[in-house]
Amino acid sequence: MSNIEKNRTSKGSFIFVFLTVMIDMMGIGIIIPVVPKLIQSLTGETLSDAALTGGLLYTSYAIVQFLFAPVLGELSDRFGRKPVLLIALLGLGLDYFIHAFSPTIAWLFFGRILAGMFGASHSVAFAYVADISSKENKARNFGFMGAAFGLGFMLGPGIGGIIGDYWGIKAPFFVAGGLSILNFVFGLLFVHESLIPENRRKVNYKKMLPFVSLAHLGKYKAVLGLILAFGLAQLAGQVMPSTWSYFTMEAFEWDEWDVGLSLSVVGLLVSLVQAGLTGVLVKKFGNKRVIMAGFIFYAFGMMGIAFAGNSFLLYAFMVPYVLGGIAGPTIQGLVSNHVPANEQGNLQGVLSSLSSMSAFTIPVIYTFIFSVYTSQQSSTYFPGAPFLLAGLILLVACLVAFFSVRTLIGNKSA
Repeated sequence: MSNIEKNRTSKGSFIFVFLTVMIDMMGIGIIIPVVPKLIQSLTGETLSDAALTGGLLYTSYAIVQFLFAPVLGELSDRFGRKPVLLIALLGLGLDYFIHAFSPTIAWLFFGRILAGMFGASHSVAFAYVADISSKENKARNFGFMGAAFGLGFMLGPGIGGIIGDYWGIKAPFFVAGGLSILNFVFGLLFVHESLIPENRRKVNYKKMLPFVSLAHLGKYKAVLGLILAFGLAQLAGQVMPSTWSYFTMEAFEWDEWDVGLSLSVVGLLVSLVQAGLTGVLVKKFGNKRVIMAGFIFYAFGMMGIAFAGNSFLLYAFMVPYVLGGIAGPTIQGLVSNHVPANEQGNLQGVLSSLSSMSAFTIPVIYTFIFSVYTSQQSSTYFPGAPFLLAGLILLVACLVAFFSVRTLIGNKSA
């Protein structure tokens, strides 16, 4: 195969993986506006009770995704990325149709559990990117994958809201399912396998357990520290989806339109920063400086949001908050370069598990803190308290990253 053909294949494969992640996020976003009414239609609950049920649905999804991310990653190290991704896409597409036809709330929980299983394919998608990327452009390509998350998050809720309003609360599920099936067909027909046979290995069933996988990667000591910093950043980042709506409505009297607009702005900015800046900055300043700058921006933006006194300041502090997004893909690229090719699926499974674990562990803490500091019984009124906690977590992550990166100073490839 000529170099031109190889480049063309890599571009087509990257587009497929980019679309896989973006469509997955769009699918999640598309159903967000209609889930409350769907729950109410199945249970007859009030909106307040439906919110509690929705929280349980979200938690069940996150727990299953946490458990299955290393499973899919490990399987992809043995059988290749393409078949695992295709099975996940097909399963996710069919799962959305299960949601649409759910006759009871129990079926909706069943659908969310399946979505957690197949949605754990993010680990395989990132391993695919690692396979087709050179050491020099991994951070840039992981940045593009972060942009896929942002674009999906930006487009999904708006599309879902419009479709749900015009065609009913179940229509967005059909659209999300259809997008997944179309991407499955595209991958099946036009995408090549990225993991060459000599880089495959036998399945290690112990490494399918999330914490066992993390312990296994502990032999790469500097990498383990960066993985911990990455995990702390994921914990901090959960403050946005768990409390943003409540925080802005309470502190600034925003309505649903204001909240949706702000999230679309965040999604757009994240996409621009991660796709347009990450690779350029890493090339100019190196991985270490970009990681440290990213954590500093992230912590500063989070602290600023906590203490913002008006909507203008809130939007202003979104800028450093979003700029902090350069740290995540840079860590992924740096860590990936220090792990063998036959363990990339396992590595990305661990990183994906950390993201999922943060989604079912800390959001309830953020919402509890918000409730405490906005209740009438509280002696201190501080709706930004959850964001202050997230900022403090990011400061700890910054310190962990600093000492971890120092161990790589002598390594020119870092």
